[in-house]
Amino acid sequence: MRQHSISLDKVALDDWQAIHSWACLPEACRFQPWGPNTEDQTRVFVKAAVEAWSSTPQQRFAHVVRIGGDVVGMGELHVRSHTQRQGEISYIVHPRAWGQGIGTEVGRQLLSRGFGQLGLHRIFATCDPRNLGSARVLAKLGMTYEGRLRHTAWIRDGWRDSLAFSILEEEWRAEDAE
Repeated sequence: MRQHSISLDKVALDDWQAIHSWACLPEACRFQPWGPNTEDQTRVFVKAAVEAWSSTPQQRFAHVVRIGGDVVGMGELHVRSHTQRQGEISYIVHPRAWGQGIGTEVGRQLLSRGFGQLGLHRIFATCDPRNLGSARVLAKLGMTYEGRLRHTAWIRDGWRDSLAFSILEEEWRAEDAE
């Protein structure tokens, strides 16, 4: 696994083509309820992600993942409840960059922002049980496996279960201090 210096930058309208480079690929969206996207679907997604940055209160923080100037993925932090200080992270990496530790680094940066800048108490994530790579990333982040949620999403091959993971702020601080 190569280590990369990645940056998470606010998604911008002109990122749509880079995002479409994976959003149109069947292997990239295999475990997702969306895709493969048309160009118009990707443009609509990017427009909504950009507009979310100016919502009040802000709940969705969508970032593109860059290595140098190259967009290789996305990471999002969603505040699910400001009152309960709960958030959710998600990420996607272009298949050409799979297996290089990028998803794990994106997750670390999203957790750091969620606990540090936003003061969240609990952050969770879900993944398709068949997506072993994503489950490994969530475990590497120090997230606790909480269980399997049945039939949470309809995707191309039928109902999809979700594995649920979470981490609490005190667990993150202990993990982050190591």
